[in-house]
This record gives sequence, C-alpha cells and structure tokens, in this order.
Amino acid sequence: MISAPVPSPCVNVCRMNEATGLCEGCQRTIDEIACWTLFDDTEKREIWRLLPKRRAAQGGEPPAAA
Repeated sequence: MISAPVPSPCVNVCRMNEATGLCEGCQRTIDEIACWTLFDDTEKREIWRLLPKRRAAQGGEPPAAA
C-alpha cells in the first residue's frame, strides 16, 4: 500500500512571532519550516500532532491567507 506524502501545514501567512518563535500562520518553528523537506513522514506527522496545541495556546484559528 502506497500512502500519500505528508503535506506541509503552510497556509501562506509567513510571519514569525518573536515572542513564541512560531510562524503565525502554520505554528511551526523556523527550524521545522526550513527542514520540512528533509523530515521523514514520522517526523512530519509529529509536527502536525503538535500544531493544534500550539494554535490553541495562541488563541485559535490561523490568520486568513493574503
């Protein structure tokens, strides 16, 4: 069985929040963004697993894409 590649969580709102160290759009760190294509699917799924908690800590929904 072939599984689809894990997609990037990028929402095209690329602004780093200095206080949190996270992108305001996708809630990833700069290192997670820079290394996304190097990560295997397990690492990518782990980042996806962390995103809802990060987003909730920042107050909810991502900003609308431009």
